[in-house]
Amino acid sequence: MRQHLLIDADDTLWENNIYFERAFARFCEYLDHSVFDDETVRGLLDEVELVNIRLHGYGSANFGRNMIECFHNLAERPVTAADDEHIRGIARGINDHALEILEGVPETLEYLASRHHVVMVTKGDAAEQTCKIDQSGLRALFCDVVILREKDAQTYRNVVTKHGMDQDLTWMIGNSPKSDINPAMQAGIGAVYVPHPRTWHLEHQEIVPCGRLHVVEKFRDLRRLF
Repeated sequence: MRQHLLIDADDTLWENNIYFERAFARFCEYLDHSVFDDETVRGLLDEVELVNIRLHGYGSANFGRNMIECFHNLAERPVTAADDEHIRGIARGINDHALEILEGVPETLEYLASRHHVVMVTKGDAAEQTCKIDQSGLRALFCDVVILREKDAQTYRNVVTKHGMDQDLTWMIGNSPKSDINPAMQAGIGAVYVPHPRTWHLEHQEIVPCGRLHVVEKFRDLRRLF
């Protein structure tokens, strides 16, 4: 039976968080704090991010803004405009690489698109996400692309309603328990968890089964389900 498959992008179709991790490592090296280790700095940056995400959303530019704020809070010397610009440069470097499609993604998407209604549902900065989608060469395999500011149960309900989907035939597929899996089930649609070893730690969350749920090891394993 033809299903509606909503598929996440970052760290489901292509690598993403590893580049933010590398930027954070460069930030810690530049900060060079005499007391706080990288783990402590990461926790303090998390506090900044959790506040600013609500105001500014996601993406590399906003990550740069968050690192600058954190630097101002932690620097052990007077902060200059050159410091701010250096940190912005670290953030710009997040996108300074070829997009790395994950193993098995293109051929699996071709298979799914030939059998089902496939829609990309991602979140983040619209311009940045659009650029990555265009670079990926995968857009033609999707019936539609939806870029959201945030993913929660209500946004999934809105997507299902807008596209006239039968929620009993709809699945959200992704690597994030917090954004892809739990809210999808809360919205009454199915969820397929595709773990990624480097998923952003702020997207970690205990999966609470409250509906249809599958777990696969790799993206290519979706062929067994659909």
